[in-house]
Amino acid sequence: MHSVWLGEFLGTLILVLLGSGVNASVTLRKTYAQDAGWMVVASGWALAVLCGVLTAQAFGSPAAQLNPAIALSSAILSGDFSHLLANSSAQFLGAMAGCTLTWLIFLPHWAITPDPRAKLGVFCTGPAIPHLPANLLSEAVGTFLLVLVAGAISSPGVAPHGLAPGLAPWLVASLIWSIGLSLGATTGYAINPARDLGPRIMHSLLPIAGKGSSNWAYAAVPLFGDLAGAACAGLLLRLAHL
Repeated sequence: MHSVWLGEFLGTLILVLLGSGVNASVTLRKTYAQDAGWMVVASGWALAVLCGVLTAQAFGSPAAQLNPAIALSSAILSGDFSHLLANSSAQFLGAMAGCTLTWLIFLPHWAITPDPRAKLGVFCTGPAIPHLPANLLSEAVGTFLLVLVAGAISSPGVAPHGLAPGLAPWLVASLIWSIGLSLGATTGYAINPARDLGPRIMHSLLPIAGKGSSNWAYAAVPLFGDLAGAACAGLLLRLAHL
């Protein structure tokens, strides 16, 4: 079984399972990684992207987008929007499945973790300081950098004869690591609408012990901020013919 849809679904599932897993490991009570800190979170998400990309490619999606914002920028760059909806559906469903597995794996830890906001943070992002313009800018710039630098990685200016096989996923993971360490601490750096909205939906649906609000008032920020940043980067890459 190999197809672009399956690759995007499984790749995003792995991405979110490992990403929300590191969130849970650091946040929930009585895990061995409790309070391990931001370096562990940023490193875990970077490696989660690497594992997700490799899985997607193995199961039939060479582009391994794993992100509706990346899918949008790719459509803008190529002028072909015919696969945007199908790929995005796989990414959202994969994200929902991945965070559901995280909930099950950490099942005994939810009830002994007292902070509902911390539990929400395992699933989706939120601002360190609520400030709509700054939060939108943070998400838009983070996603803009993701798309722009990912495009630069495979550009003729960087690799005139093409990258060595298997190198691109490692470079993209390093890019995610850099964004997380440098810019991610303001909003939790969703930089991926599926990674935020899919798990937020599951947070609202799953019977998580002691959960609170899913903070739907904030949900539009990582959705529209990320799509706007990706669209701008896609247009720039198209103008630059990268």
